[in-house]
Amino acid sequence: MNKEVRTRFAPSPTGFMHLGGLRTALYNYLYARKMGGKFILRIEDTDQERFVPGATEVIYDTLRGCGINWDEGPDVGGPVGPYIQSERKALYLPYAQQLVRSGHAYYCFCTKEELDERRHAAEAAGGVFKYDKHCLHLSPEEVQAKLDAGVPYVIRMNAPTEGETSYDDLVFGHMTFRNADTMDDMVLIKQDGMPTYNFANVIDDHLMGITHVMRGVEYLSSTPRYNYLYDAFGWEKPQYIHLTTVMRDAQHKLSKRDGDAYYSDFVSKGYLTEAIVNYLVLVGWNPGTEQEFFTMDELVDAFDVHRLNNAPGIFDINKLTWFNFEYIRRLPREKYLEMATPWFDQVLAGKGIDYARLAELMQERTEVFNQIPDMVRFLAALPGYDVALYTHKKMKTNPEVARTALALVKPVLEGIGDWTEANLHDALMAAIAGSGMKNGAVLWPLRIAISGQASTPGGAIEIAYLLGRDETLRRLADGQRRLEGAE
Repeated sequence: MNKEVRTRFAPSPTGFMHLGGLRTALYNYLYARKMGGKFILRIEDTDQERFVPGATEVIYDTLRGCGINWDEGPDVGGPVGPYIQSERKALYLPYAQQLVRSGHAYYCFCTKEELDERRHAAEAAGGVFKYDKHCLHLSPEEVQAKLDAGVPYVIRMNAPTEGETSYDDLVFGHMTFRNADTMDDMVLIKQDGMPTYNFANVIDDHLMGITHVMRGVEYLSSTPRYNYLYDAFGWEKPQYIHLTTVMRDAQHKLSKRDGDAYYSDFVSKGYLTEAIVNYLVLVGWNPGTEQEFFTMDELVDAFDVHRLNNAPGIFDINKLTWFNFEYIRRLPREKYLEMATPWFDQVLAGKGIDYARLAELMQERTEVFNQIPDMVRFLAALPGYDVALYTHKKMKTNPEVARTALALVKPVLEGIGDWTEANLHDALMAAIAGSGMKNGAVLWPLRIAISGQASTPGGAIEIAYLLGRDETLRRLADGQRRLEGAE
């Protein structure tokens, strides 16, 4: 019988959720679900200097909001808790001391000043500082005397300096590294008694029974260090799956500076979570089919780790926007109205606009919700515009035609008592038919006069309805005044 697959997502609570981290969580979740296994959430907060209050809750809210639910974790419990590293502090020192006894680690009493001095000397000589095993050569009696005297210490890994370390990765294949290049006597236990990320990671993955470690490609060359610890303890190693970096383009990673790094950045702009998840999972993985749109259940069925890419994934904002547009189009009308209303309110609150009708006109035009305020701003106040807009070759209009058109529609609009869209349509179309003018030659100038722009959600009749009788007539008169001085 095969061992149960157990994957984990182990973020540090240092701020908002990076899209690269969210993708890692997605892949771990999908693989666990696909294999009928367990997905574990572990909070790695051993670096207290970088801890951000509230960041753990952001992790919970983001994952759950994206439909990524964990089987075991800090807030749901499980058989191998606690699931927050700082609450596991007492676990790590005994394991480090076990490595000291077996010769795979040692106590180091070097001060920060001593280490800085050696680091500067190495850099001055054009080299890279690597701890020189100075304290490894202390006798057992010297070590014990320092411990008894309360001299501060760390525990370092006694790394091999010769030979090679190899392992197999499901994405990158067989990997081999020279120990002299990738190994160093990294700190396992810090002076404050807390484990380093690298050490706690191995201990926790083993104790939590993690079978597949899926993480960023930046850990590809660090894995020999982890394997050294697994071997030192005599533990079975997990299967490694290293994920390529999420890039903004071929040369640049997603960055906070560019405003495109965090999940919350995109949500605040008005991207739908479902669109973000759907697109993000395809940045570095492909289903092997032409299908692009997936529900979470469909992703579970389709996910195959062997189809993860070994080339960096390009996060194309234009492609995400297209996904978002398609998801918005598919929203139930009531849901679109609910989501659009706060954006309408930014510029239209108190204006008496029929939001339900506006939503009907806007849904097929909305790519991202944050575009809405600028798209409907003309309804709040007529923007300044050039009378050149009245000229339209296809509609065969110019300022002279526009003057005639506005003169035609003014009494028609003034005569409409019940200002409904149907009444506006019937009255205007009848007047146009009776005038012998083309529909476009009349409706285009009317649209310009009451909107001040060439591109609008809906045409002249819909805009007139939304504006209401008084505002429509006021803008119409304004348009006539503008045209009086035009040639």
